[in-house]
Amino acid sequence: MSLFIETPVFESMLLNSSLNKNVLFKMECFQPVGSFKIRGIGNLCEREIRMGKSCLVSSSGGNAGYAVAYAGRLLNTEVKVIVPETTPPAVQELIKSQEAEVIVHGKVWDESHLKALEIAQSLNGAYISPFDHPLIWNGHSTLIDEMVRQDVKAPDAIILSVGGGGLFCGIMEGIVRNRWIQTQIITVETEGTQSLYQSKQEGKRITLPEISGIATSLGAKTISSKAFEYAMDERVHPVIVSDSDCINAIERFAHDFRVLVEPACGASLALPYLKPDQLSMYENIMVIVCGGIGMDPDKLKQLKQQYCSS
Repeated sequence: MSLFIETPVFESMLLNSSLNKNVLFKMECFQPVGSFKIRGIGNLCEREIRMGKSCLVSSSGGNAGYAVAYAGRLLNTEVKVIVPETTPPAVQELIKSQEAEVIVHGKVWDESHLKALEIAQSLNGAYISPFDHPLIWNGHSTLIDEMVRQDVKAPDAIILSVGGGGLFCGIMEGIVRNRWIQTQIITVETEGTQSLYQSKQEGKRITLPEISGIATSLGAKTISSKAFEYAMDERVHPVIVSDSDCINAIERFAHDFRVLVEPACGASLALPYLKPDQLSMYENIMVIVCGGIGMDPDKLKQLKQQYCSS
């Protein structure tokens, strides 16, 4: 039984007509857990259970923890998810709905992460990182394998949101394996979560003093060492967008596809919808719609009032 599904590739004729480009969307928002996370996290969870671990312990502001909870329920294994204080109650309830225990600890993910490591060690459980493990990257790399099977030609550019770097590492692994040699990677972060952008600018892996802004699920102060290694590749082009860009892009995307995604995903959508000048050199573009469970119509309205009023 596979824990994830094959997701479709959609095209926006309205967007393509206005940009005179071919822009495709890989709809990972349609995964059973609402995001791409189940590909890599499910892969790691299955391995740890085969190795005889007593339980699965995750640290996450939402999507990764939900994926671990989902995997644990289907694999009949106990799950504990440690979330930071910023995690909305509705997201906590979704995680609990998968029969997982939710423990609130820390102001940011980094603090939840340390608590999860402590709990996993005390219980002989498996710590499931949201992004930093080779099996997670390998699972996420199936996105590229899948697009090849779907007869998607190697795009000029792939746009994806970056937090800790798990999806980014998987995409890089996938394009290398499938020899998409000319494909450029555009990583997108918000102004308050720009750890990859700053790391590439400074040529060293930096740690942000704090995480701020709307895209809390992109909130890792430091990208993984593997993500930094990939970030230094000349094919990787980091971009920063504003919080208001994320919200406006979410609205535009919802209008086109009748699907709501969270601000972390809106960061990537902001480029084709609001900043097409940054894509002027590309004709064929793939956007990874990473999805996310932290959005509903009422929250979108609230965020729009908070971040887009002028």
